[in-house]
Amino acid sequence: MKNDFLSDPRSVLSRRRFVQGLALGGVVAGSGLWRASDAFAAVPRAMAASELRGTDLSLAIGRSTVDFTGRARSAVTVNGSLPAPILRWREGDTVSIRVANTLADEMTSIHWHGILLPSNMDGVPGLSFDGIAPGEAFQYRFQLRQSGTYWYHSHSLFQEQAGLYGALVIDPLEPPPYRVDREHVVLLSDWTDLDPAALYRRMKKMPMHDNTYQRTVGDFMRDARRDGLRATLADRGMWGRMRMTPSDLSDINAHTYTYLMNGTAPAGNWTGLFRSGEKVLLRFINGSAMTYFDVRIPGLKMTVVAADGQYIHPVSVDEFRIAVAETFDVIVEPSGQDAFTIFAQDMGRTGHACGTLAVRHGLQAPVPALDPRPLLTMADMAHDHGGGHGDMPMTHGEPAGQAAHGAHGGHGSGGGSAPKHPPGERGNPLVDMQSAASSPRLDDPGIGLRDNGRRVLAYADLHSLFEDPDGREPGREIELHLTGHMEKFAWNFDGVPFAGAEPLRLNYGERMRIVLVNDTMMTHPIHLHGVWSDLEDANGQFQVRKHTVDMPPGTRRSYRVRADALGRWAFHCHLLYHMEAGMMREVRIEA
Repeated sequence: MKNDFLSDPRSVLSRRRFVQGLALGGVVAGSGLWRASDAFAAVPRAMAASELRGTDLSLAIGRSTVDFTGRARSAVTVNGSLPAPILRWREGDTVSIRVANTLADEMTSIHWHGILLPSNMDGVPGLSFDGIAPGEAFQYRFQLRQSGTYWYHSHSLFQEQAGLYGALVIDPLEPPPYRVDREHVVLLSDWTDLDPAALYRRMKKMPMHDNTYQRTVGDFMRDARRDGLRATLADRGMWGRMRMTPSDLSDINAHTYTYLMNGTAPAGNWTGLFRSGEKVLLRFINGSAMTYFDVRIPGLKMTVVAADGQYIHPVSVDEFRIAVAETFDVIVEPSGQDAFTIFAQDMGRTGHACGTLAVRHGLQAPVPALDPRPLLTMADMAHDHGGGHGDMPMTHGEPAGQAAHGAHGGHGSGGGSAPKHPPGERGNPLVDMQSAASSPRLDDPGIGLRDNGRRVLAYADLHSLFEDPDGREPGREIELHLTGHMEKFAWNFDGVPFAGAEPLRLNYGERMRIVLVNDTMMTHPIHLHGVWSDLEDANGQFQVRKHTVDMPPGTRRSYRVRADALGRWAFHCHLLYHMEAGMMREVRIEA
């Protein structure tokens, strides 16, 4: 029967997916692999990361053998765990964490994502910290000035992709503005059997490797019948000049990745328990290297109560998109059935992570099918190919033609405007596209989520429970363009990669505005270390406090920063391979 199942071409489970069910995606016990007959018996050992509490902790970074696909691989782990242990602290405490590097020949580090601390404790090698050499240890020590859901990860080479990431939960001094009966961390991530450095080299040589969904002659004929031959030819020509296809939503997808929930592959069925009628807090963290997830729990409404660790006015949704490095806290009230599926499909609809909320272990609810694969449109990049604006962004950084004012497809707050492109974009071999018009589009849930019949969270729904904590109007403004070249897999700010960029200099204590304009067809989560990013609404007013600001294609978004943390800080796209390819700057806050 098993052989018939595996050989049936109609089965939605490939052999690789079936093997994932056997291997379950845990750290392999001992020095050998599980036997297939032992795999299901081993489920409890592989399902959850441990939780460490207290103000004085020791973490050891090393290598462990893991098996997510039926092939044993080496991962970078913390205390032998993937994901790393959940660290549970309390607001106001001073914590001391000794991190030992037991790797044979690699430097390592830990960055405490979204945590306010001294720059020499931030954990970014080459800035205010040297990194941790093999056989050595580093003592992190800082006071916790916030509460909420955060995470930690390596900032050394590609160790984050290889498994070095974990959840942080900081309990508040004051009771939260909601009541719950229990909680679970839901940490989403992406795993590759490839050596991450080899995957990066492949991206540089073959950036379209995972984009197998190319448009066909049949697609052309269908579009010509629907839109007319002239419009269809013009559309194909514009995509050709950008050297992209409308299916190119993510650089790497499930053709390479296995998606994990709390370190467990889909068939491993990570399970969080509940009792009927309880209010359950789910702390969602996107600890991926490269993957955006769209999350829903069929049969349950989710009330979002915090974003990036900070309380917001509650908003009830059916689904939300979580960018790489973001966190969302949601409350659910499961009742009426014994099991609910937590379903997290990737943005390109090539695969998913999933787990179960259940009254006991061993239950599983139906897993939804992936949504239809979305396609990018010119409106997604603020280009209007139907309103008389025929000029498109040219390759190699040549200036775009007429601005397509307001061509944001009706999915934006505020009107489109023609951005002023920096000189570094002109004639630049590392820049192959420019946005002709941009707006915040805060009320747009995103490509693949519009009008899907579900209530989907958008940035416009996020409003902090507090007013602007600074209160001052920004004294000055810095505008940066997110730029890149798809075929070269080159990514940068203002056409200048990290290696050749001067630091951004802020004066200690000043209040300033950072404006980001995404000139690329990719979505980028932008993270500024050391200080909060206070996102503004379309009218330039404070809206919500975050540590990571998502930037969809063709958008212009702004946020306020209070430069209250002296030192050298990283400012980068949190897509790991985009950061490595150059989309990073140093920020210096100086007295």
